[in-house]
Amino acid sequence: MRDALSKSARLAYFIFIFQYYEVDTEILVVVSFQVNMGFIFSKSMNENLKNQQEFMIMNSRLQLERQLLMQNQMRERQMAMQIAWTREFLKYFGAFSGLAAVGLTVGAIKRKKPAFFLPMVPLSFILAYQYDMGYGSLLKRMKSEAESILDTESTTLEMPKGPLTFESIEKARRAQSKFFIEK
Repeated sequence: MRDALSKSARLAYFIFIFQYYEVDTEILVVVSFQVNMGFIFSKSMNENLKNQQEFMIMNSRLQLERQLLMQNQMRERQMAMQIAWTREFLKYFGAFSGLAAVGLTVGAIKRKKPAFFLPMVPLSFILAYQYDMGYGSLLKRMKSEAESILDTESTTLEMPKGPLTFESIEKARRAQSKFFIEK
């Protein structure tokens, strides 16, 4: 019986399985190592291998979800900073426009030339735009227009020559690399 056990142990073979799972834009490469001994142990090892592969897939999905959440939070923070910047700019520009309006009105009355009041026209448009951006509904209107474009005009958003591929990026990298040696 010992000889049979040692023969079966010697007949053990190893199989490397190369698998990849493509999850949206990330590729998870799983290299699994399978031991098949024709023994009771092989069944439990195969189960462990399957459990490990399932764990790796779940882990990659969790990582992708976290990355998407992080990107969304970063986008929200950037938008908040842009709105805050617009509101701050509006305070300074509003003060400038107010002083300009008073000065130009006084100048137009003193010199009896209404042309002095003309610069207030573009300044008022800029002030109205900044107010709408900071406190109004401009961002909501822009968002609804963007959603409309995504829904009805998606062909205008396509990249020239189609989406980026690994092959095109690798080709460009090889063309720029000084250290690449072609085999």
